[in-house]
Amino acid sequence: MPAAPDRAEQVVGQVAVADLAVGAFSDAPPWLIDPDELPWKLGIDLVREEVAAEVPHLTRRRRLPPGRRMARVALAVGRALAGWYLVERRAGGTRSRSGLARRLRLAFQSLGPTYIKLGQIVSSGEGIFPAELVAEFKELRDRVPPAPFEEVRQIVESDLGRPLEEVFAEVDPEPVAAASIAQVHRARLHSGEEVVVKVQRPGIATLVRRDIEVMSYLAPFLVGRIPVAALANPPALVELFAETIVEELDFRLEAESMLDVAHVLALAGQRAIVVPRPHPRLVTPRVLVMERLDGFSWDDAAGMRAAGIRTEEVLRAGVVSFLEGAMLYGVFHGDLHGGNLLVQEDGRVVLLDFGITGRLDEQRRLAFLRLVMGGTLNDVRAEVRALRDLGALAPDVDVEQVVADLDLEAPPQDVVEMSAEELTAQLRELTKKLLSYGARMPKELMLFVKDIIFLDAAVANLAPDVDLLGEVAAVSAYFAERHGGRIAAEIGVDVRARPVDLDGVRSSLGVGAGTERISYKELRARRAAMREKFERARASHRGGAAR
Repeated sequence: MPAAPDRAEQVVGQVAVADLAVGAFSDAPPWLIDPDELPWKLGIDLVREEVAAEVPHLTRRRRLPPGRRMARVALAVGRALAGWYLVERRAGGTRSRSGLARRLRLAFQSLGPTYIKLGQIVSSGEGIFPAELVAEFKELRDRVPPAPFEEVRQIVESDLGRPLEEVFAEVDPEPVAAASIAQVHRARLHSGEEVVVKVQRPGIATLVRRDIEVMSYLAPFLVGRIPVAALANPPALVELFAETIVEELDFRLEAESMLDVAHVLALAGQRAIVVPRPHPRLVTPRVLVMERLDGFSWDDAAGMRAAGIRTEEVLRAGVVSFLEGAMLYGVFHGDLHGGNLLVQEDGRVVLLDFGITGRLDEQRRLAFLRLVMGGTLNDVRAEVRALRDLGALAPDVDVEQVVADLDLEAPPQDVVEMSAEELTAQLRELTKKLLSYGARMPKELMLFVKDIIFLDAAVANLAPDVDLLGEVAAVSAYFAERHGGRIAAEIGVDVRARPVDLDGVRSSLGVGAGTERISYKELRARRAAMREKFERARASHRGGAAR
């Protein structure tokens, strides 16, 4: 796979070249980024440490319920659970899970921005959370009404210390996007630059912290009482949620994440991805002014193709840059979804919204690198050790015992050829064994898996006919050629001398050892067949229980 072109040398003027040397930005800068001339970055490391230290305090186990907000939350969630218990629970199976998901979604919707945000995170966790919960919570993605513009004005003027008209020549009072934490308005500076202004919702910081305290109090009472995925139990989910959302409440941290992601893209020579420049001065805890970039919607594959954009190359660039950031630099965008991605007319991808960013310290980054390389080479022991070092398994776990218990060295099976009963029993046994090893989902691993699932789903729209096994081999060859020396030096594995072993990939896709090629269209048909088998097994189980 050829390296992405380095566009820094294509920009006229030495100052602009210097700007692109520190980040993967656009070629036509509205202003230039000098990392040493950003007053909002003063003390940013201390801010990040304070935010991280706040999470254990917010999620600690309490003896007494935390205040009046507790009553409203308990009432809304209690009604949802009681309605499910009296109606859908008796039906069992899909109807029970769907009924619970619908009632929880309505409860979350009534409770406002914090719970809507939690639902939105769950909705992008296909493969992590139950399918019924994910499908239902997708309804929450566009359910946050915008704050009145006068409240937006007050926050901007308070944080920037000036009247709105002194900062902007024009601000569109209608937001282009309204989310749970903030909303975004188009604007133009007096100097002529077109920008977007991200403004935090009034009072949201106080509400979020209060809601996390309530969630932390309620979560232990829900363990074992509702059918949620075993590895995403309520207390663990609240802890993960707190770790992500508290950091989103200070836009200086988001602006720094924009620069950090842009910098690692530049270090990797990855110019197929573009990050908007945050303004050198107009960034505060509640206001973030940034460069305005436009492009095709991520889902508009037809429009891209009509413009001559090779959508399979767009997707490949996204996958490669995401893996480079996580494995080699320990920094990656942690919330990939269609609303956070645009594609410019030249085929470059614009990344938006850096409120959730994955960050791995050096020890965990190396563990993560070993995890991905172990998967590439089908080295199951390396994968288990890496999961242990990432905190997904207990630190004293017996690696050999895990490999044996989970039958990780078995040849890949074709799941379509297995019976529904065999599939169900296998998954039930796998979950049971994972829980016995203290398996959990650390924040960065959850963000990585969530992003991978999103990119996997994007194949259906952007590259439905591409051979998935061939793409894995091509991406592996790219990393061996471009980063093989560094990988060998860091973890002692020379991927240049060891060809990719696709058996591990075949296992993850659920295809047999003899499969040489499979497109996403074919894989989707196989997954549909698997779902049908599961539903038949559940129906048969309910019928047998009734008799």
